[in-house]
Amino acid sequence: MSAKSRCCIVGAGAAGLCALKYALEFGMEAVAYEKCNEIGGTWVYTEQTTDGFAAAEDVHSSMYEGLRTNLPKEVMDFPDFKFPTNMRESYILASDVLAYFQAYAEHFQLLPHIQLQQEVVRVRPQHNKWEVLTLDLQSNSYTTELFDYIFICNGRYATPSYPQTEGIDLYKGHKIHSHVFRKAESFKDATVLMVGAGRSGMDITHHIYPFAKRIYLSHHLQQKPPITDFMPNVIQKPVVERYTADGAIFKDGTQASFTHIIFCTGYNLTIPFLSADCNLHVHDNLVYPLYKHCINIYHPTMCFIGLPIYAYPIKLFDMQTRFVMQYYSGRLQLPSTADMLADTERDLAERRERGLPRRKAHLVGERQFDYYDELAALTGIDNIKPVIKNLSKICSGKFLYELQNYRKTAFEVIDEENFVQFKLDEV
Repeated sequence: MSAKSRCCIVGAGAAGLCALKYALEFGMEAVAYEKCNEIGGTWVYTEQTTDGFAAAEDVHSSMYEGLRTNLPKEVMDFPDFKFPTNMRESYILASDVLAYFQAYAEHFQLLPHIQLQQEVVRVRPQHNKWEVLTLDLQSNSYTTELFDYIFICNGRYATPSYPQTEGIDLYKGHKIHSHVFRKAESFKDATVLMVGAGRSGMDITHHIYPFAKRIYLSHHLQQKPPITDFMPNVIQKPVVERYTADGAIFKDGTQASFTHIIFCTGYNLTIPFLSADCNLHVHDNLVYPLYKHCINIYHPTMCFIGLPIYAYPIKLFDMQTRFVMQYYSGRLQLPSTADMLADTERDLAERRERGLPRRKAHLVGERQFDYYDELAALTGIDNIKPVIKNLSKICSGKFLYELQNYRKTAFEVIDEENFVQFKLDEV
């Protein structure tokens, strides 16, 4: 890589900012294209006035009013840029997280290298470079640029996923995806079916229960259901068998009527700007073939930052970017195409043996630290500090079983291995 190598970053959320920072540090001429009018990606709150399924496809961020993080900030920071030391709370407001990313961008002087309101329309390989076609959303004009390297950092939470349940077209009430949920008071006196008890489903239930008349929380967690006793108007139900005009019949044969449905059912991974020439298949939330979940095997000057799910996002972004830069800088050479393909196939086979469906081909979850260990061992980059792994043992699953009180706990990192925890009312 020469000092004149040009690098394109698609997106200026947390992953894009991280990639831009390292690209500049490694001497690249770098630019980040961001579709919105400010940086921060999914942490940017925007009002949403339209309703229904169609509206969800046009919404950039799923951020809603009053959201607090479900992970402590101690596992959400970049290794070389910490949250302000005067912030005692660990589970902080989304606005605090956005301010942190803005401060990160200013501290590392990233803003001059970011072009806002630029939509990436097409990416394709051209003569050992990347041709990137962008649309200026203000002037409605198109521009084509060539780059040596490209980082895809556009996130994976833009296209809502809905279960294909019988009768949904018969239902005549209001239905939205959590992607467009904004204000809890919008559900005052409503009877709501919440579909899904993941992080969004549980948190939105917690937000709206003081306003709603009744909430039916439908999920498939049978052996260890979430704790909702402190929300007296929440009734847990199994998954929906089929919908009716005013409600649903559940798998256990019971039925209920409701005025609203909120689908907290995740997202479909879409990367519409990739041309067929990129030699990648994007289907059922799998991007194939990628080496170590990030490097395009057939065109290794393209990488993806942030595809793995159920990981600590900021730690993931930082590790993946530093991993990739060891190869893009010329410090290390990638394995052969055949070896990278074989490695990817071994990973996919191991997941199938564990019973994971293709939709979870990029899931790391509890094994995220094994993944970080692997990236560090392959390239010699600094690994995640042991204290982060130790913290994860305390934080896991809190949104399901301690939803009422878990955000009242705060943490303080003492050194690379140790931390202390305390109740905020004890401070």
